[in-house]
Amino acid sequence: MLQLLIFYETTKSDDCCWILVLYNEIHLCFITFVEKIPTFLTNSFVTVIFPLALPKLYTYVVPEALKYEIMVGLRVEVSLKNKLYSAIIAEVHEDLVLEYKPKPIIAILDKVPLVTDDQLTLWRWMADYYCCTIGEVMNVAMPAGLKLESETKVVFNGDFQDQTQSLSDDEYMIAEAVSIQNELTILQIQSILNKKTIFPVLRSLLDKNVISIKEELIEKFKPKMVNFMTLNEPYKSEPNLINEAFDMVIKSEKQTKTLLAFIQLSRNKNYTAPVADICQLAGVDSSVVQALTKKNIFTITKQKQSRVKEIGLDDTDKESLQSLSDQQIDALIEIKNYFEQHKPVLLHGITGSGKTRVYAELIKDTLAVDKQTLYLLPEIALTTHMVERLKIIFGNDVLVYHSRMNNQERVEMWNAVLLGAKIVIAARSGLFLPFVHLGLIIVDEEHDASFKQNDPNPRYNARDAAIYMANTTHCNIILGSATPSLESFANTINEKYGLVRMFDRHGESVLPKIRIVDLNEASKDKRFKGVFSPELITSIEEALINKEQILLFQNRRGYAPTINCHVCGWKADCINCDVHMTVHKAFNELRCHYCGTRSKIPVQCPACGNHDLFEQGFGTEKIEEEIKECFPTALVARLDMDTAKTKLAFENIIHDFEEQRIDILVGTQMISKGLDFGNIALVGVLNADAILRYPDLRANERAFQLLTQVSGRAGRRTKQGQVIIQTYNPTHPVIIETMHHLYDRFFERESSERKTFVYPPYFRMIQIELLHKNAGTCAHAAGVFADQVRSKIGSRLIGPAIPSIARIRGMYIQTITIKMEKDPKIVSKIKKIILQERDKLKQIATCKSVRVNIDVDPY
Repeated sequence: MLQLLIFYETTKSDDCCWILVLYNEIHLCFITFVEKIPTFLTNSFVTVIFPLALPKLYTYVVPEALKYEIMVGLRVEVSLKNKLYSAIIAEVHEDLVLEYKPKPIIAILDKVPLVTDDQLTLWRWMADYYCCTIGEVMNVAMPAGLKLESETKVVFNGDFQDQTQSLSDDEYMIAEAVSIQNELTILQIQSILNKKTIFPVLRSLLDKNVISIKEELIEKFKPKMVNFMTLNEPYKSEPNLINEAFDMVIKSEKQTKTLLAFIQLSRNKNYTAPVADICQLAGVDSSVVQALTKKNIFTITKQKQSRVKEIGLDDTDKESLQSLSDQQIDALIEIKNYFEQHKPVLLHGITGSGKTRVYAELIKDTLAVDKQTLYLLPEIALTTHMVERLKIIFGNDVLVYHSRMNNQERVEMWNAVLLGAKIVIAARSGLFLPFVHLGLIIVDEEHDASFKQNDPNPRYNARDAAIYMANTTHCNIILGSATPSLESFANTINEKYGLVRMFDRHGESVLPKIRIVDLNEASKDKRFKGVFSPELITSIEEALINKEQILLFQNRRGYAPTINCHVCGWKADCINCDVHMTVHKAFNELRCHYCGTRSKIPVQCPACGNHDLFEQGFGTEKIEEEIKECFPTALVARLDMDTAKTKLAFENIIHDFEEQRIDILVGTQMISKGLDFGNIALVGVLNADAILRYPDLRANERAFQLLTQVSGRAGRRTKQGQVIIQTYNPTHPVIIETMHHLYDRFFERESSERKTFVYPPYFRMIQIELLHKNAGTCAHAAGVFADQVRSKIGSRLIGPAIPSIARIRGMYIQTITIKMEKDPKIVSKIKKIILQERDKLKQIATCKSVRVNIDVDPY
């Protein structure tokens, strides 16, 4: 017997009649069609995004019990290929017709959406524009704690006995199991609870800080700990007895000075002061402080020191916070006029012109209308001063977000932004935060290459994505730089962006005087050893005599780029990459800066046995060594990725330089960003040619930007600074343009070359890399792919070609470059062709394992 349920709804009543139709013939069915099926019995479906590189999105059916809880942006627990994931709802459908039977969602993990509609719009655009999947965008966008999967491991945070009353039975069982095993996978937790739906339990334990997610557990930022001197009893409670302390140290002039310095600095501070400040004021070292602690006058303790308070505003800084210069007022008027026209604005202000103050006024205006501000910086670790300067003005309204935060902090920041956090300072990843009332985006140092993500997908440029984001969210956006990128400046020429310029330094400071030293002439002097010219040595001596500070710039870390044998010509090469190993003398190692391979520095040539090996070239480590030999009494430090691997190490070096405990600071491009000190009298660029000779279409642009930025560190207060640029090519156009601060001339010359050779910003560009561990397979796949694409787009395709570094991390590389017109239809068509041919390449057995990386706008 076949039973068929038919629903009938009357036209004038909400009452429904249930009609049971019975028919004894099994092959025949009697079907009654009705006008409307009640809504409570229609099926609901959701299309979800997984944090995976999946070629398509998957649809799941919503169980009846969860029907009225689903919303776009919620996380749901779903199964995919026998694994559990938390996925984001991208779309909700009613009565969807599918070719397959969808699985049901298991659970809804959130009460309110964690991802906004604006975010999903950005994700879709980014996936389409940068030729990747939306799952890859999601994977980069969301903190690890919000994208759990069944292979994720959880670890125990510590004792949970104080929280036993607040834990449910399931939570207690998992907490106890993890405390015994130290770590468990989600599959193991499912087995323990004998339940499929365990994500709500995990979420609760994460919120209560009982467990943590093992992936991406990055060392938390440590608070800055500083030694403080605290006055002991009875002197602290009875200040009149301090004379007895002076009687105890009367025979020691240094101890007396130290006690006087302490009283001066600790006044109105509960009789406590930093040891370093006391020693500097008294002109003594820490041994004197130790002597006073032995006499039980003081106790030394480590205390957290606010980095905002330790900045110490001088009169110039205080003035800059209270008033705007005429130039800044005019700039703000122009910027607001462009904002009213809904145009992005490029603020072209020379180094030291006061751009940050202009940004602060724009942020104040945004706060006044109760909207959020996103302040993008190239690298958070290198912009300590910028963060702290804004914190002085806006205090607790300023939050900082970056990839070095641990997982729990990143989740908390995500939620804070979702709840309306007012000011967020972030690196490029800040673009993905869930802003709900975004009013202003600031992209500072918009030219910086750090805004471009090179690996993994999506290979996006945060500046360009921010422009799109501002357009879709209808918020204001301003790009700022002393050396704008050609793309941004070209957009002002064609009036896509508004242009505001600030050509005067703020206050009484003036641009530094730049001198070019011809190393061809310097090499004739027998005293010249290839690092410091006589002119640079003389200028360093003068600065040290005047108790001023010096920056020495060389954009290469390590002791020397390579080590050679002059007998047989052997060079130390990396076994995994086609590059030379860099000498790191301090570690007695050769290191590959591409794959991280290390080996001991050989005492003899591995090829011929010669013991007389020599280092070729010089890096920051060798400069530090030689400058100490030249100036043995000077305090020298080095700032590169070897000495400042963590944000804390970086801050310590910068703080010492700020407090003038360093006379000469040697560094890579790290010293070109975020430094704003008034005592820097001299900047030395030791080898400008190395920047200019880099095999890249942007070599001249990067060189001009880097030389200008590092030069701008000098003379940022009342006294004019000096910059010495050493080069074997003193007539190079970029050197001349840098020397005379000729940005417009640089732009015109470089633009003319880009147009001639069909390069951005006047043409669009896509670069495709094919990688494989076998050189022949890689070359074959590149040839097949290039031939297929070329047959459809013609001479726009160049290659395949072997790049200057043909192998990295054991993978051989072939590159294909596509240059095309700036026509959106043509660009879109070529992208589709590239993706189609990539998929076809994967169907060829010999090419299946070849990796294909597509980089849109590879600059």
